[in-house]
Amino acid sequence: MLVYCYPRCGTCKKAKKWLEEKGISYQEKNIAEENPGHDQLKEWHEKSGLPLKRFYNTSGRLYKEMQLKDKIPSMTQEEQYTLLASDGMLVKRPILVDGDQVLVGFKEAEWLEKFGDE
Repeated sequence: MLVYCYPRCGTCKKAKKWLEEKGISYQEKNIAEENPGHDQLKEWHEKSGLPLKRFYNTSGRLYKEMQLKDKIPSMTQEEQYTLLASDGMLVKRPILVDGDQVLVGFKEAEWLEKFGDE
């Protein structure tokens, strides 16, 4: 299981603490240093079943500076994957990847549903 995080992200810290409390082992990657590529993002998007918009860090400084809220609606999915792959700070985190399951952001109810009471 891989967890893409940003070390200073409070939500990532909560997610990692939650996993550790449940005794769930994972490998951590720093999304700012090891940003997922176009193909990886596309695969995760397809596996997640989520709207692509959920993969954006909409509260991030870069997202706001680039005025992406106004630009994204006119972009193709391929253009969006390329954009997301260009900078890890654009990507919502944490992203948990476990086989065919992909969770974006930390919502305890979603994570509980995936892990049950392990």
